[in-house]
Amino acid sequence: MLDPVNQAKLIDISGVCRSFPKGSGEDLLVLDNVDLTIQAGEIVGLLGRSGSGKSTLLRIIAGLIRPSSGSAKCRGEIIQGPPNGVAMVFQSFALFPWLTVLQNVELGLEALGVDSAERRKRALAAIDLIGLDGFESAFPKELSGGMRQRVGFARALVVHPDLLLMDEPFSALDVLTAETLRTDLVDLWIEGRLPIKSVLMVTHNIEEAVLMCDRILVFSSNPGRVAAEFKVDLAHPRNRHDAAFRQLVDTLYARMTQRAEPKAPAPEAIPGLGIGMALTHVSSNVLSGLIETLAAPPYNGHADLPVLAGQLQLEADEIFHLGEALQLLRFAQLSEGDLVLTDAGRRFANLDTDARKKLFAEHLIAHVPVAGLIRRVLDERPSHTAPEARFRNELEDYMSEDYADETLKTIVSWGRYAELFAYDDQAEMFSLENPH
Repeated sequence: MLDPVNQAKLIDISGVCRSFPKGSGEDLLVLDNVDLTIQAGEIVGLLGRSGSGKSTLLRIIAGLIRPSSGSAKCRGEIIQGPPNGVAMVFQSFALFPWLTVLQNVELGLEALGVDSAERRKRALAAIDLIGLDGFESAFPKELSGGMRQRVGFARALVVHPDLLLMDEPFSALDVLTAETLRTDLVDLWIEGRLPIKSVLMVTHNIEEAVLMCDRILVFSSNPGRVAAEFKVDLAHPRNRHDAAFRQLVDTLYARMTQRAEPKAPAPEAIPGLGIGMALTHVSSNVLSGLIETLAAPPYNGHADLPVLAGQLQLEADEIFHLGEALQLLRFAQLSEGDLVLTDAGRRFANLDTDARKKLFAEHLIAHVPVAGLIRRVLDERPSHTAPEARFRNELEDYMSEDYADETLKTIVSWGRYAELFAYDDQAEMFSLENPH
């Protein structure tokens, strides 16, 4: 007799790792020792920063790629290709533009060998369920973004999957459209009208995860690991302004800004520094504006991240990048979901433009190792020039080519603002404008 607990376990991921080859010939570890189970009757959220490996895990579960090591099972069987009973909704709508809404929705059933009369009946029912009744004969180009994504949902639901995988399905939509579609799906789920048993959703939107999910797994980055798990014991429909809702959002912000402790922490050290630290491009003008905003009332140097993100109309990912850039430069400190200006940050806010550039340059050299390296090499060379490749090759020993690109783009932008060095885009060459 089957164990009812195992029988209800749709997905069982155990010790999964996944690496991808880098240009240097080494492997880049994207997922590290990930464990995850999904039971029938729950919506599970994978919440993490962009690039934390969430989508890679989703593709392993969908059978699109295999783990490098570890075990990925669907209903107790090793996933060796797309499993039966698993359907996926993508961030991009992925519709065939030459097919009508009805034909796009019927595609999955056709692949399963369902006869034409049954295909049409089930497709029409799915289209009606998802709120597109009357648009069966329309082509994707005639639909709004929200309507195209509804077609994507209908196409996934029409096969009556046990598990629906959703890879940031609302991120390409405007705010109001996304909110309407989220609410509609949650209502259908609560009413038991969705022909599915469970949902696994990838998102970097904290409020979206709290609004929809029963469990939330927080992913850390580089490599992707499950850093924490939160159970959401809030009744549907959920109210964003409810104190318990806001408390959980605050807790998740705090958890996602928490850094792993280094093995041997130095005083005031920020873990993960060194030449190998990947940087996300953030404009120095935006950083200056954020410092000014933080220094002024009502924050007076101390802001709650969810409140700040709301006021500035920024996604969690965006406010994290800004906060981490200020933390890296020692102009602010991220702590328990708050962003607090340091003494240097408060000083920066009160300086004129030239004095700001000078202070920024000092902090850039002192706290961003690759910037210090570039300036040192330029100072030491008689020509006071150095090709970008000199530093790119060093970065690619630590990170992927894409991260190296982003890191160099950031350094060029910050270095120009600070007048630390010049950069010729055509020649891909760093130089000192006024060598001493």
